[in-house]
Amino acid sequence: MTPAPETTGPPGLCSTYCRVLREPLAGTAVVARGWVVVEQPGPWGAKAPTQSHLDASFGGAFDDECKKADVRFGLVRSTGRHADAVERSHQVFVASTTPGRSWLLGGRVADPSELGDLDLDAVARGDRAAVIASLPGLLPVVDPVVLVCTNGKRDECCAILGRPLVSGLAERAPGRVWEANHLGGHRFAPTATYLPAGTMHGHLTVETAVEALAAADRGETILTGLRGRSTWSKRGQAAEVAVRELTGELSLDALHVVAEGPDTVTVQHLDGRSWIVPVTSALADPPRPDSCGKEPFAMSILQTGTPVSGAIR
Repeated sequence: MTPAPETTGPPGLCSTYCRVLREPLAGTAVVARGWVVVEQPGPWGAKAPTQSHLDASFGGAFDDECKKADVRFGLVRSTGRHADAVERSHQVFVASTTPGRSWLLGGRVADPSELGDLDLDAVARGDRAAVIASLPGLLPVVDPVVLVCTNGKRDECCAILGRPLVSGLAERAPGRVWEANHLGGHRFAPTATYLPAGTMHGHLTVETAVEALAAADRGETILTGLRGRSTWSKRGQAAEVAVRELTGELSLDALHVVAEGPDTVTVQHLDGRSWIVPVTSALADPPRPDSCGKEPFAMSILQTGTPVSGAIR
């Protein structure tokens, strides 16, 4: 497994527990075949879709519709700007994460409620033409973008560790970095999602975040801090990372999770090779908090065995 970073962060934070205990990151990404994020300046509450300057009725309803379609909805902000800046229009990004059908669309809307016209099922299945037809202002975006969780109302770690990361990364990749309201896994802060692939990383530094972005530009990922690709289930994510660590394969589109059994996951390469990966879960020992301010508990953690070459089940 990838070694934990040397920097542990301030004591008492959930991310400090995670680093000191060297908790594995693989299999901890959110699960979503597509992503829809909209620019919403101003303060965010813990549940930003309903606790921000975004209309709460729309935010809550649209978030629910996205979940039903296996699409992740989130709010983003430009870095380095006043939190209460007023926008005349709002940047939107829509992404499909499926290998071989991953794409990123961008555009601006006068009001976020216009997202209600989006064909969310088309987003999930990677049908770009249908998505554009449902919201014609969207255009292809060539360069991947990075979302960094900075919402301190959701978890203290995201503000303390995420904001310095997003500031430093924005200096290196201006216009491609956005503050995000919630990416899951506070204890892996600072965390980031790279779109369109939906790869998620934790315990990032500015250098590793830049490295991951450069890899995304090449159609690749990096193993450092890799939590998984949101396309797959948690078990599928862990299995895919295990195969990458075994083979050194970095191409984003080279691997597909093709089958899941009770205790194994099968991962196939585009060249026809396949691996059966043992994937089990165990209670964390010692217990640890999954968020700042919460009591430690014996959470369930995924464990993978050595991938074995074999026929697809």
